[in-house]
Amino acid sequence: MSAVDTFADTPANSPWFTQDADAVVAALGSDRDRGLTAADAAQRLSERGPNAIAAEKPPSTWQVALQQLADPMNIMLVAVAIISLFINQVSVGILVGALVVLNIVLGTRQELKAKASVDALSKMQIPQAKVVRDGTLVQIDATTLVPGDIVNLEAGDLVPADGRIVRSATLETQEAALTGESAPIPKDAGTLADPETTLGDRTDMVFQNTQVTRGTATVVITDTGMQTQMGQIASMLSAVKPAKSPLQRELDSLTGVLGWIAWGAVAVIIVTGLLRGQEIASVILLGISMAISAIPTGMPSFVQAMLSYGSRQLAEHKAVVKNLTDVETLGATSAINSDKTGTLTMNEMTVESLYYRGEWFAVAGSGYEKTGEVRHVAGLPVPQFHQLALGLTLCSDATVSDDGVVIGDPTEAALVVLAAKLGADAELTRAKLPRIAEVPFDSAYKFMATFHRIPVEGVETLVGYVKGGPDVVLDRCSSVATMDGVVPIADRRDAILEANRSLSEQGLRVLAFAFRRYDANAPVADDPMAAVADLTFVGLVGIIDPLRPSSKEAVRIARDAGIEVRMITGDHAITAAAIGAKLGLGEGAASGADIQAMSDDEVKAALPRLHMFGRVTPEDKLRLARLMQEQGAVVAMTGDAVNDAAALKQADIGVAMGSGSDVTKQAGKMILVDDNFGTLVTAVRLGRAIYEKIVSYVRFQMSQLFSLVLLFLVASIFDINDGVPLTPIMVLFLNFFVAIFPVIVILLDPVPDGIMLKPPRDPKKTIANPGAVTLWFIYGGLIFITTLVPLLIYPDLLSSTKPNVPVTMAFVVCALGSIFGGLVMRRDPESGLAAPILDAVKWLSIPLVLTVAAVEVGFMQRLIGTTSLSGGEWVTALGLALLVPVFIELEKWIRRARLRRRATAG
Repeated sequence: MSAVDTFADTPANSPWFTQDADAVVAALGSDRDRGLTAADAAQRLSERGPNAIAAEKPPSTWQVALQQLADPMNIMLVAVAIISLFINQVSVGILVGALVVLNIVLGTRQELKAKASVDALSKMQIPQAKVVRDGTLVQIDATTLVPGDIVNLEAGDLVPADGRIVRSATLETQEAALTGESAPIPKDAGTLADPETTLGDRTDMVFQNTQVTRGTATVVITDTGMQTQMGQIASMLSAVKPAKSPLQRELDSLTGVLGWIAWGAVAVIIVTGLLRGQEIASVILLGISMAISAIPTGMPSFVQAMLSYGSRQLAEHKAVVKNLTDVETLGATSAINSDKTGTLTMNEMTVESLYYRGEWFAVAGSGYEKTGEVRHVAGLPVPQFHQLALGLTLCSDATVSDDGVVIGDPTEAALVVLAAKLGADAELTRAKLPRIAEVPFDSAYKFMATFHRIPVEGVETLVGYVKGGPDVVLDRCSSVATMDGVVPIADRRDAILEANRSLSEQGLRVLAFAFRRYDANAPVADDPMAAVADLTFVGLVGIIDPLRPSSKEAVRIARDAGIEVRMITGDHAITAAAIGAKLGLGEGAASGADIQAMSDDEVKAALPRLHMFGRVTPEDKLRLARLMQEQGAVVAMTGDAVNDAAALKQADIGVAMGSGSDVTKQAGKMILVDDNFGTLVTAVRLGRAIYEKIVSYVRFQMSQLFSLVLLFLVASIFDINDGVPLTPIMVLFLNFFVAIFPVIVILLDPVPDGIMLKPPRDPKKTIANPGAVTLWFIYGGLIFITTLVPLLIYPDLLSSTKPNVPVTMAFVVCALGSIFGGLVMRRDPESGLAAPILDAVKWLSIPLVLTVAAVEVGFMQRLIGTTSLSGGEWVTALGLALLVPVFIELEKWIRRARLRRRATAG
């Protein structure tokens, strides 16, 4: 039996981390000293495939273009264009065909901007790995690694594949990209007994694309490629299929309704014409005119333009959206699931609190900036921090440059920054006082000790400095340094334990410091571990990944806007709860294990009481987003690490951080360039404003549409001007040279005050809700009646063989009614005549001039089919058109009065 067969039969119910290291090596058919043979490795590579993440194949340009063409609106327009050409209405066919091409080009360009999410994972592959093959250490391409390979790791390396630790020395890895855990994780070869141990607590395993921050290790590779934890995230990304935005779904639904209206009206007109004995060509022309009237031909282009304007506004505020429809989705957001590390926090470990010589001190400043004061109670004497500063600088290895660049362990970097705030420079101190012996940190004993010769009161003295977990350091102390001098440990043990508990309950990572002075000739170098005893306790430091300055205010604004904000992190639940309390998120914290033990229905029932989640896996994040969506929430998910990618793709609006991984940027639908959670709230505000503008646009567009549908139906049924109240070219002119300017006015209208004090809109309440449709019919009916009047009061002037006055007047009334109606319909239920109005009037003067030119300029008369009007006819048309804004403003005034009465009664 080959080695491949041996490990292929390993029981699936026995995770690698629960097996002894030697047993894992044996199960994988390898040798811890000699590794695999070259032949065995080659065989496994051919059977298992390369250590690479499979990338999704992106759709081709033609595939995307065909998907755009399959849009129902475009299909209807294509039918109109073909029929127009068939009955020799070439100009109409060309115009409509050009519109279809424009819609497809705009849609295709936006789709192609979003690259496949998993591609970024494949780019993260580590190019080289140090592997033992045939008993020799060699460097190979990481993509050729196979299960059973023995790999050597050291500080600074990126782990090339998932592996079980065989041996290690002071090993720590930074797993924030995978688990969200802020601090480095101590690792060792000790076997874990619990098969349910979560990913972040599997301390005998290392994972692909995490970084070694301290120590060395030898690992046996257990999983490669798509079988790694990174590969499983890639699989989840592939399984999450992109869903249409709420706006897309609403517009699709609206398009379907309009299709039935349009073709139903066309059928009525054709049947009516044929029953009257009209020629088939004339009947088809009438049908085409009706179809152009009933289909909102400009809706896709106008909505695209509106969303594009919104995306530019977002970009100015440091938020970049990949697809235009995501602009609107932001406005519907009702729940935000935010990652903690690097999103709500700075991902820069910082000492926040200090317990020194029995007194409390607050440490100002955040991140790796070496500025900030150490503050204490007023009136107390300022202590000397010499011993603490020496311990911070000498008993650590990390360096932090003046511009914040960290080399080494992030927790030690926080200590170096604290030392700088105390006036001590780590590099100068280490150079002046080199180590003569040390005990490197190891998770087995949870402390680090260094020994130095230091001048004390003019005498060179051997001093040892120790830092580590409070429990282990305290157990090695016999005395405590206080403001009044050194006292026995028994006198202060309870106070120290209470201080440690207080810091832990605040979600801080706590480290203890101690020191000891030895005889000048003490042989500490012979056995430094034995010398770590009879210590003097100095103090505790509380370390945290601090909140971004804007996060708390952003959370408050979001909650005022009715948006549920939850924090989901790989940190422990107690840390999550402490951070959540500082943010003001709300009640309830749970761990990943807690929600994994619950059914979907139980999680849904508990969600209103839960706002902080700790120790969650990528699967947990994905599940939470899905369950919230099933409850009807429009979910935004923020994150910056690979472990956030699948949930970002699942969410309605995945929000990646600009400094985050390429994977999250590709999986997300929006990128916050400045990594500022507050920018997301600004983006939601702009998204709401854009949706309001779209609602105003649809109200205007549908009023136009219904007015024209009614006009053509009535004209056909009652044989007014042979059923042709307006020519197809007139309808196209109204759609593209008149209606576009009220749309611009709506687009440029300022964001109304108080938009973030309203609750999120109900996604179940569509644009085409009963109240909105009623308004469309009322406003459309008003425009229809005023447009129909000239055709009724001048019947003797109607002629189907040449341009005539009643049809021209109807065209003018419809155009002016659209212009004036657009001005007052830009806001609802607020008055459209309220300030600012000057910019709106400037824009609307353009279609006024175009309408006059279309009636009075010779070449435009011939193109559009109009004739000149007398002064009296112009006054009549203007008076009829002014009825539209007067009636609409009156209706809105009545509605506002009702709302005020209801609010007063409530």
